[in-house]
Amino acid sequence: MPSSDAEPPAELTIEDVRHLATLARLGMTDAELEKFRGELASIIGHCDVLQRVDTEGVEPTNNGADLLNVVAVDAPRPPWPLREVLANAPNRRDDLFRVRAVLE
Repeated sequence: MPSSDAEPPAELTIEDVRHLATLARLGMTDAELEKFRGELASIIGHCDVLQRVDTEGVEPTNNGADLLNVVAVDAPRPPWPLREVLANAPNRRDDLFRVRAVLE
């Protein structure tokens, strides 16, 4: 594997970073733009190193674990007692949770 200092980090201009910030809808000061210019250039440099890794003969994968269907079985079961369900409700009315209105 190539060393991470094989090439200097990619060059980014302040305008490149300003454009990315605009796309992400981030307001940034000139000092922040300069700080993130260096950080983004470093990240891109690491990506360049990864692009040069020889992956010939390596099977593609979407993750490193061979886990399938790692969810609980969806089987019917008796409901919890209502008193336990409502025990920690911060606000309730009779047997219902009371919440603020979300639609007007």
